Amino acid sequence: MSLSIILSVAIGIFAGLFIFPEAFAQNISLVIDIGLSLLLFFVGMDIGRNKEIFKQIKAMGYRILLIPFGVALGSITGSVLGGFALGLPINESAAIGAGFGWYTLSAIELSKYSVETGALAFITNVSREVIALISIPYIAKYIGKLEAIAPAGATAMDTSLPIISKSTDANTAVVSFITGVVLSTLVPILVPILIAI
Repeated sequence: MSLSIILSVAIGIFAGLFIFPEAFAQNISLVIDIGLSLLLFFVGMDIGRNKEIFKQIKAMGYRILLIPFGVALGSITGSVLGGFALGLPINESAAIGAGFGWYTLSAIELSKYSVETGALAFITNVSREVIALISIPYIAKYIGKLEAIAPAGATAMDTSLPIISKSTDANTAVVSFITGVVLSTLVPILVPILIAI
């Protein structure tokens, strides 16, 4: 699956450079939205086939929120430690980490503070998504199913959800979706708060 993703991106880059005209590029966001919606529809069908999932989620209760909050804490802590190594101020590195892989929103929000910080947020969070798409199958296989959600961050509810679903099971896909929703909700709250510290 990881090889397919890398190959798809490479073919897409080649097609964008040499094949498709500029007119097609103007509608690319619509094509992406349709494709992502189809992917999520089929993941939803897979989840819906297993009637026991929702009983298990109900049984877990509020404990299910430990996963997204653990991912949030780990992401921010890791980015602060990385910031120390790069000589970045704590508020900048923490705010970049609080993007949780949502590169568009975090980059735009942090560009208001500094263009350089916005660019770094964009690169960091795009890299996180690419690394997540490559590493999720291996984490699921060799470490654990729930652990495979962590690299995805906010994308656990959309772009990373199909690969999480394929690499784990329907139960984990539901937890992944909830994790992505919680983290996506936290991004517009935490990024401005952390950068203002």
